[in-house]
Amino acid sequence: MLDNRSNPRRALVTGGASGFGLATAQALLDRGHQVAIGDVDSRQLKCAFQTLKHPDLLPIELDVTSRTSARDAVETCRTRFGGLDTLINSAGVIHMTALEEITEEEWDHVIDVDLKGTFLCSQAAAPLLRRSGRGRIINIGSDAARIGCPQIVPYCAAKFGVVGLTKSLAAELATDGVTVNCVSPVGVSTTGMGQFVLRRKIELSGQTPEDIVAATAAEVPLQRNPTTADIVNAILFFLAEESAFLTGVVLDVDGGMLSILPVRGT
Repeated sequence: MLDNRSNPRRALVTGGASGFGLATAQALLDRGHQVAIGDVDSRQLKCAFQTLKHPDLLPIELDVTSRTSARDAVETCRTRFGGLDTLINSAGVIHMTALEEITEEEWDHVIDVDLKGTFLCSQAAAPLLRRSGRGRIINIGSDAARIGCPQIVPYCAAKFGVVGLTKSLAAELATDGVTVNCVSPVGVSTTGMGQFVLRRKIELSGQTPEDIVAATAAEVPLQRNPTTADIVNAILFFLAEESAFLTGVVLDVDGGMLSILPVRGT
């Protein structure tokens, strides 16, 4: 699945220097595809380039909150790859703050990166995706796009917005064969964002990291926490031909946590 070296995809992965973005870029490169990783952190971008070490890898400094930066990144992909048929919107930030303490700057930062950034990059890439005849957009959502969560009000608002944006883009781009889907994972503690959330939970609860991770796994019907590979595999599925008739779909990669009501005592 998705190992088509005779017709490789040309992909731009935002937030590609770390987390799900970096892992997805690695998976695509391993399968013979051309990949640009865009990231605002030049230091991490350099480290990612040195880690991946692949001739089909293109690092791009990208600020997803800037329309000019998004358009420049897409143009760089067009010049280097001869086009673009895949966009993976993985750039994201999170803050954990009590409602009364959330500043306007914090609110704007999360909304700008997580929601506005997804919109700007999709808007910039849309003409090339339409022209490709096989365009794909995969947005990264969250379980926080399905339920309200304390301490992360701006993040929830942004990720709920990403779900609506996914469905609107799917409707608008369908006539040109572009599919738009969303992968919504529960937290993965091994990513940079996951580590930040874990540290904040330790501060708030006083529990050990091991206790917090074990408690989180116990809430999942499949009785384990997700891995980065679980999320990457879902992204790859939406890029494969087997999913070509799916668009506007939000896939919860959560081990059944949001779909199954646990029965006490089981």
